[in-house]
Amino acid sequence: MLRSLLTASTAAFALAAAQPVSADDHALADAPAISAPEIEYTEWMLDNGMRVIAIEDDTTSTVTTSMWYDIGSKLDPEGRSGFAHLFEHILSRKTENMPYNMIYGLTADVGGTRNASNSPDRTNYYEQVPAEYLETMLWTHKERMALPVVDQDVFDKERDVVKEELRQRVLAPPYGRFSRFVLPENAYDVLPQRRPGIGSIEELDSATLADARSFFQAYYGPDTATLIVAGNFEMDNLRALVDQYFADIPRRANPVDLTITEREPERTEPRFVTATAPNVPLPLVGATWKVPGVAHPDSAALEVLDMIMSAGENSRLHKALVRSGKAVQAQQFVNQSEEGGFFAQFAVINPAADADEVNALMAAERVKVREELVTEAELSEAKNEIFSSSLRRRETARGRAFEIGEALMLTGEPKAADIRLERIAAVTAEDVQRVAQTYLKPEGRVEFRYIAGEDNKETYANPAPFPTFRTLAAATGKPRQVKPEGERQAPPGPGAKPEVTAPTIVETTLDNGISVVATQTGEVPIATITVVLPGGTVTDSKAKAGVAELAASLADKGTADMSATEIAARLESLGARFGGSGGADGTYFSLTAPVATIEEAGAVMASVLSSASYPDAEFQRERKRTVDGLQVSLKDPGALARFVAAPVMYGEAPYGTIATTDSINAITASDLVAHRETYWHPSLTKVIVSGGIAPDAASSLVERMLGDWTVDRDPPTLVAEPDGATPAPRTVVIDMPDAGQAAVIAGVRAISRSDERYYDLMLANAVLGGGSSGRLFDEVRTKRALSYGAYSGFGSRAGESVLTASAQTKNETATEVAEIFLNEFERLGSEPLTEDLLEKRRLYLGGSYARSLETSSGFNGIVAGLMQQGIEPAEAAKLAERLSSVTAEEASAIASDLVDPAKASVIIVGDAEQFVDKLRELRPDVEVISADDLDLSREDLTKPAE
Repeated sequence: MLRSLLTASTAAFALAAAQPVSADDHALADAPAISAPEIEYTEWMLDNGMRVIAIEDDTTSTVTTSMWYDIGSKLDPEGRSGFAHLFEHILSRKTENMPYNMIYGLTADVGGTRNASNSPDRTNYYEQVPAEYLETMLWTHKERMALPVVDQDVFDKERDVVKEELRQRVLAPPYGRFSRFVLPENAYDVLPQRRPGIGSIEELDSATLADARSFFQAYYGPDTATLIVAGNFEMDNLRALVDQYFADIPRRANPVDLTITEREPERTEPRFVTATAPNVPLPLVGATWKVPGVAHPDSAALEVLDMIMSAGENSRLHKALVRSGKAVQAQQFVNQSEEGGFFAQFAVINPAADADEVNALMAAERVKVREELVTEAELSEAKNEIFSSSLRRRETARGRAFEIGEALMLTGEPKAADIRLERIAAVTAEDVQRVAQTYLKPEGRVEFRYIAGEDNKETYANPAPFPTFRTLAAATGKPRQVKPEGERQAPPGPGAKPEVTAPTIVETTLDNGISVVATQTGEVPIATITVVLPGGTVTDSKAKAGVAELAASLADKGTADMSATEIAARLESLGARFGGSGGADGTYFSLTAPVATIEEAGAVMASVLSSASYPDAEFQRERKRTVDGLQVSLKDPGALARFVAAPVMYGEAPYGTIATTDSINAITASDLVAHRETYWHPSLTKVIVSGGIAPDAASSLVERMLGDWTVDRDPPTLVAEPDGATPAPRTVVIDMPDAGQAAVIAGVRAISRSDERYYDLMLANAVLGGGSSGRLFDEVRTKRALSYGAYSGFGSRAGESVLTASAQTKNETATEVAEIFLNEFERLGSEPLTEDLLEKRRLYLGGSYARSLETSSGFNGIVAGLMQQGIEPAEAAKLAERLSSVTAEEASAIASDLVDPAKASVIIVGDAEQFVDKLRELRPDVEVISADDLDLSREDLTKPAE
């Protein structure tokens, strides 16, 4: 958790760094070049202008249907920023034959999933379902294209939901305003991408139903759409179904031209912006530059430049700012749309560093890349990382569909994804230098500082005149309505279910006691190795909470035979991703790499497992970053609520131990070495390998990696009772007056993974809060539009877990959401569950599980969790069987036993003044604790009086 704290809190914005360093330190010039197989597809066009792309894959039991419209936020009308995104929500909801949110049931209740998304260049609507439901999904896309119902009810609800999404993604996170508001406002001058794609509360409030109807008629039709179908289907049948459902849909009656003719003028003088926001824990500095649209010939070189400077711990910027201790986090990215984009560098400053110094370091690094050629080793590493990333996306039919779809929407060319890789392969060091000289000019930058203060838009307003955008013609005709129940056309039922052979799981045990599980989950040449070890966070003392997680996350900072820079250089040159994390009951390491390089990457992994040394200089820097990252997370209501839940639900028991700034600062490097030497023992080690590698080859690979790992010590004694007695229920409010949104959690103690009622509770929980068809989502979002989403879940643990319901909402409705949670707890435990409902939830759970098993990382995650809890790997293939044996009476019984509002604790983090009086009416025993006085190491959560 600790290393991820900073990443999770800062990933929403871009960063960068620089200091003159030797960028070629330990880079591998001899790393083998990685390639990715082309995406095979069939394409045709209907007479009405709808493009169809089909990607066949008979190794999967699913099919993905996705409809891509050339309609993005850049086409938002004048005064209506965020409207394309709002309409993406609206179009998912009603048609003449589908009542409000029927689409959720048509997907989740058959074991599928659905969603939609919006960007400056496109909007897509997609589902992944068992392959026999292909026709059902095509019918839903036809309904939404030809017969949508856009009425006041759906408009009002979805606008409220979008406003909650904005609060959750923009106002609540520490750097949300920067990434969504400050950055686009200043990265562009004339392009419509200058406006925030998510919109603003003010412009969302001013929007009307008439706007929505005119937006649909102006933009939505088969002539702006591409249907991409990927998975297990028969081509002739697909062609017939596409003709049946889409061929007679007419083009737009009065088509609006989608072309954006404006292009960004060159910036010839630097501009300086200082923006403020109320919940910024650490200052941010950085800059942006204008770059051309994604189809420009320079895009490939810009992407390679970005990777060389910022990708991974072997990158120039990480070495320059993070390794130097000047920045807590540094990031960089190239953000391109069809018409133009920007190159961004930013850094979150170490509290002890100086903003001017950090800016100077970044400027120096930019000078270097403009004046000197990058090395061949750097060039090779960047290309391998890009190709490896593409392999990960192409591991599934759905991933290939999305890679084609995104590239097509940006360029108009379905082969663009493969063309991009061809161009990247051809990039030279001279190309990298040329684009750095062309686009990263000092006079072309906008330089930012983002600091704590009032939320004042005037502080970051772009002085360039704000463009005037298009106004759409008024809608014609009468709004459609959902037909009466007896007049609706029923969706088509399932077709023939394809037969797919499940992969064979091969289990072996090495001579040193290491258990190995191997299976081939696909044909794409990329694989994942996951190692499961004992020694989770339950082994931490309160005084040094964080040892287990730091021991895992810092293990790659040095070994007996490699330094941190050598480890990073080798892995990144091989296109590999590696990382460790400490869970409650154990430690996990995961390595994903192309099959062509996984043996070399595996050797690095083996060295880390057996001899991680935690050099003091590396440890001191990373410990400081972790503390700073924790400070960032403590400003996020959602993250803070999750932290508070542990001591509230477990008290003084090991599961209740949470890392704090004091506990992290008390840890030494020798504590991490001692933890590794105590708990990382080959006789208790389990290894899972999957992906595009044969099981026999995978088992042999692990033998070569770890077969000679031995230790001269006995296996560790594991924590016997990590959960402790159940504490009395509490109602805890963490008062955060500047919170842009409130986070609400309600929780009850649940059961261990080994409990024979585990699947009973899994099924009951799916009814309560499983996805968008769960009762919580239905009540909180669908009916009341109080949140972007509401869900429930419980962990798989050796001891008792916790079942929690959670959501984020505006501060003034926090009590209402808490009351809904408690009411739904009561309903689940008192209202008998029906077999019909449970069968739908069985399919929902089974489908989600099956989708995870299709990827190497997903398969490994499931099997690793089972093995950590002492469950046989074969259990991964038995979910449907286990759930089918659960009766309605058994699911109802465990819900009645455990999910009781009288046993529930409630935690709310937000502006207490706006909800605490109502909360006391609901739960009189409210404890209000100022965020400034919070102490997560104490059961009462309050700092002792000085």
